[in-house]
Amino acid sequence: MGTHGFRVIGLISGTSVDGIDVAAGDLHAEDGTVVLTPLGELDVPYPEPLREALLAALPPNPCTAGELTRLDTGVGQAFADAARRGAEELAGGRGDLVASLGQTVFHWVEDGQVLGTLQLGQPAWIAERTGLPVCADLRARDVAAGGHGAPLASTLDQLWLRGLAEDTGRPVAALNLGGIANITVVAAGEPATAYDTGPANALLDLAAHRVTGRRSDVDGRLALAGSVRPDLLDRLLADPYFAAAPPKSTGKEHFNAPYLDTATGGLDPIDPADLLATLTELTAVTVADQCRRHGVSTVIASGGGVANPAVMTALARNLGGSTVLKTSDELGLPGAGKEAYLTALLGWLTWCGAPGTVPSATGARGPRLLGALVPGAGPLILPAPLGGTVTRLRVAEKAGQTVGEIHARC
Repeated sequence: MGTHGFRVIGLISGTSVDGIDVAAGDLHAEDGTVVLTPLGELDVPYPEPLREALLAALPPNPCTAGELTRLDTGVGQAFADAARRGAEELAGGRGDLVASLGQTVFHWVEDGQVLGTLQLGQPAWIAERTGLPVCADLRARDVAAGGHGAPLASTLDQLWLRGLAEDTGRPVAALNLGGIANITVVAAGEPATAYDTGPANALLDLAAHRVTGRRSDVDGRLALAGSVRPDLLDRLLADPYFAAAPPKSTGKEHFNAPYLDTATGGLDPIDPADLLATLTELTAVTVADQCRRHGVSTVIASGGGVANPAVMTALARNLGGSTVLKTSDELGLPGAGKEAYLTALLGWLTWCGAPGTVPSATGARGPRLLGALVPGAGPLILPAPLGGTVTRLRVAEKAGQTVGEIHARC
C-alpha cells in the first residue's frame, strides 16, 4: 500500500474514562505536507460494567494482575468493536490501518521523570475483529528515550499551527481540555513546547459525581451557580506541580479523590456549587498562567471541557482581552475527534517510517518512530519510508478543498 489516500481509523480513550473516541481520516503526503481529510467521528461509550471496573482500578485503588488482564481484554474488545464501527460507519467499509492509543491506567512519574506508562486495550482483539493491521503502544518508545510519552498532541499541533503562529507573529497555543489539560505552544522559528498544565475535567467530574451522582456537571450549571472559595483555591494552587518547569506530565495518579479530600480537609464546609466553581477556576487559572508565560496570542481549544460553558467562560476571563480564544472546529479540525485524528496521524507516520514525536515537547533525547505493529488478516507490507521530513499539516474537506488555509511550517 502506498501513502496516498491511506485510510486510518484512530482510537483513544482519555483520562475521563467516558468511552472511546473514534475518527476516520484519509492521509497522504504532498511535498512535505501531510494532508488530512477528516471522514467523521464517533463517541462510543464503554459498557457501564467495564467503565466501573476501570475506574475502580485507577490509582490510588489497588489492582491485581488478574484484574489488569481482564481489563486489558475488555478494553481491547471494546476498542475492536469501536474500530469496526468506525470502518463501517465513517470510512465506507474500507480501512488500511487502525491506530490505537488505548486507555491509560497508570503514568509512572518520580521526581519529574517518567519511568513507565501503561495503556490497556490489547491490539490483537482489534486486528482479529477488523482484519486490519494495528499500530498500538504509541507512548512507550518516547518514555524509553527519556521523554514523558506525552503530550503526543504536540505532534499534530506543531505541524498544524506553525503557519498561524507565523501569520500572527506571536506564539499560538493548542489546548486540550480532557481529564487533564495540556497545551502545545507553537512559535515561528522555535521548537514547540508542550506539557500538562494540570487538571481539567478530572477533579470536576469527581466532585460532580459526589454531589449529584452524575458523571459530570452538565453544562457547568453547578459551577455557574457558585462562587470561588479563595481559601480552597489558594490551597490547590500551592501544589508544586503547577510551579514545576516543563517538560512535565501528570494524571489521575496525582489529581484524584484523596487529593481532593486533602485539599478540602480542615476548611469550613464548602457549598457544592462553590466547590465546582472553585475547581473550574483552578483549571482556568493554571491554563491561563502558562499561556501568559509563553506570550500566547491565540488559544485553540478542544476536548470535552469545551462543551462546559463554565470552563470556557472562566478561561476567557483569565486569559484577558489580549488573547483570542477559539475552538479547533473554527479552524476546520473537529474538536470532538481531535485526539482520535491525532492517533490516526501517529499511526500513519509510523506506517510511513517517519518519527511521531516532538522532542522539545516530550523531553525525549530525539525524535523516535512510535508504537508496535500488529498484523491484520495478512502479512505486513509496509511502503518505502517517506523521503524527507513532513513539516506541515493541512486539513482538507472531503471534496478536497482546504479548510481555513492553516499551514504549519517548521
